[in-house]
Amino acid sequence: MFIGHLALGFAAKRFTPRVSLGMLMVASQWADMVWPLLLGFGVEVVRVDPGNTAFTPLDFVSYPYSHSLAALLIWGLVVGVAYRVVAGGRRSVWVLGSLIVSHWLLDYITHRPDMPLYPGSARYGLGLWNSIPGTIAVEVTLYAIGLWIYSQTTMARDAVGRWGFVALAAFLMVIYVANINSTPPSDSTTLALGALAGAGILGTWAWWVDRHRDLRRQK
Repeated sequence: MFIGHLALGFAAKRFTPRVSLGMLMVASQWADMVWPLLLGFGVEVVRVDPGNTAFTPLDFVSYPYSHSLAALLIWGLVVGVAYRVVAGGRRSVWVLGSLIVSHWLLDYITHRPDMPLYPGSARYGLGLWNSIPGTIAVEVTLYAIGLWIYSQTTMARDAVGRWGFVALAAFLMVIYVANINSTPPSDSTTLALGALAGAGILGTWAWWVDRHRDLRRQK
């Protein structure tokens, strides 16, 4: 899942309006940011296997420290507390922590049974990725809801806030469609570098747009 995770990042602005959208995006894809680093160090393993599921050619052989439920609970607590200490915010701990943990739930829905509860545990997954139409329907619906909640929580202060947000939302959809129709990555190193670069660009863009938007007055 890609834009489904980001949808929760957009929606979370409603619950932590003082936290930057950039940080919310980072939290929503935290597992997928830690994962490439662990791949690079050989701690976790992925295999390119075309046909592994209808939606993705990736076989997630082992990723207990970035994607297990137990690991994400720990990551969520660490990131949430660290953000609270540095930047404050009454709800930041539980919202950022919940975003990080939500990654497991959404991946559980989409992945085949490869999601561990803890390192060494049995692995689970409902396999939505075996249906391309089903996956697209679920993700696009979540994405539309997330964008709507964010747009109802904030309003553009200037042209950057208005058109930067529109461009970001459109760009993510373009990337999503491109990924569906793209050829599999040549190796795990290429995959890891692309994932890290994409996360960095997205987080920076979201932070920049959010700085040019104001909170709407809540009724």
